[in-house]
Amino acid sequence: MTSPQRRAADLRPYFFLSYAHTPRYAAGGPDPDMWVERLYRDLCGHVMAMTDLPAGASAGFMDREIRSGEGWSERLGEVLATCRVFVPLFSPRYFASEMCGKEWYAFATRAIYHHARHNRPAEAIVPALWVPVPPEQLPGPAERLQFNHRDFGDRYVTDGLYGLIKLRIFAEEYERAVYELAKRIVAVADTVGIGPGRPVDYRAAPSAFGTSGRGPRPLKVTVVAPTRHDLPEGREAEYYGEMAQDWNPYHPEAARPLAYVTEDLVRSLNYQATVASFDHEGGPGDSKAPPAHPEILLLDRWALKDEERRARLAALDAEHRPWVSVVVPRNPADHQERAHDAELHRVLEQTMPVQTGQGRPASRAAARGVPSMEAFGQILPQVVEAAAQQYLRHAAVYPPAGGRHTERPRLRGPMASESGTTHGQPETHQSAPDAEDLG
Repeated sequence: MTSPQRRAADLRPYFFLSYAHTPRYAAGGPDPDMWVERLYRDLCGHVMAMTDLPAGASAGFMDREIRSGEGWSERLGEVLATCRVFVPLFSPRYFASEMCGKEWYAFATRAIYHHARHNRPAEAIVPALWVPVPPEQLPGPAERLQFNHRDFGDRYVTDGLYGLIKLRIFAEEYERAVYELAKRIVAVADTVGIGPGRPVDYRAAPSAFGTSGRGPRPLKVTVVAPTRHDLPEGREAEYYGEMAQDWNPYHPEAARPLAYVTEDLVRSLNYQATVASFDHEGGPGDSKAPPAHPEILLLDRWALKDEERRARLAALDAEHRPWVSVVVPRNPADHQERAHDAELHRVLEQTMPVQTGQGRPASRAAARGVPSMEAFGQILPQVVEAAAQQYLRHAAVYPPAGGRHTERPRLRGPMASESGTTHGQPETHQSAPDAEDLG
């Protein structure tokens, strides 16, 4: 690495402090987030002392550092793509914040891509307790973190940093907790070594917390791909393994099979994924029966060379199953994919005309071909949402248990809507990308 490159890497912020803004309880009252800013300054001081960051470098980042007139979405996306550690400040308000969920997801996808490329996990989220949150109230992505908060002190566990910083009698406990937190940030940054990523469109990013107050939602990921033992004649085996789930279409960019990258991505959206092989599944079943879960089909177009598999896919496409969405990875670095692209796409359209020609723009784009792992991570949340919304429309409806009810029974499924704003920014929605946008 050249000296300018080393300097650029060394100047990346050590941590991104993610927190929920607390509204003022009265007009003209004190700024309720000034205590978070004090914590941030204390952490920065410790990090500077523990590292060799040069003068002028940013030890960390919090959104108060966004200058007036600077695009908040672009700046947040840039820092989330370069910071070394993500520090979420746990509190009930934090997990009710869609904006905090967007920050979490944007950083989590970087860790997933790192794992996919190097086949080595990148655990670079270091949580901190601002206000203690009961374990049963944690969304899946937070609940799965392997982190022992008692390393920072018993009083920290019972009162959180907010309690320690507000009460003078806990000043020593506060200093200890912040010092230990800074040590953990530096240690994780130096050992994990997660590299910078491509900035996400923060406004269009999904929330990692899903629907507030609900646990992980079920979702099925089905892989439609051959194994290295039943490949079409002439097809290279380097993209395949012993099972269909071992298919790695983005090789050599990725070292992990796509099914498990997909599982990580949907888990970061607060889904619980079940991964299966299409070849080991039964028939399409009764199309009039309500679905048990939304489903994503990861389809290798080379699998359509097998007549039996193609017939089963055609039967599936003919059924009315809008809660099933197809994603077709297409690797431009695969010379066989390039050489046979037109033929493979023609067979796909003939076999599954409904999946390739109907549905939301994101679903159609995903069926036409997703050319990179980053593009896959960009479009997958939109495809999952489309499948989940269709699942809600077709799933069984159960009336409230016991007694009479005057209201029509309501279906509460995995994508029940919620609204609200945080971080002082309005909610925005962006249309799904077309296929050319994914290139």
